[in-house]
Amino acid sequence: MMEKSLGLLFYLKPAKNDQGEQRFVYLRIRVNGKANEISTKRKWSTTRWNASTNRATGSKKDAKHLVCF
Repeated sequence: MMEKSLGLLFYLKPAKNDQGEQRFVYLRIRVNGKANEISTKRKWSTTRWNASTNRATGSKKDAKHLVCF
């Protein structure tokens, strides 16, 4: 039987010409070792992002609904 894997990772990625605090939220999808990344087309503040858990911090409504498409 063939083993299959799936991985999802949300992360912040700065725009090439943007030096501000806001970053775009990207999603990296890995299926059987092959990765693709897509933009969620949303921006999020770096001060409200937990890099170790790769998700938004806080209990406000905007943090809970950040990646709802």
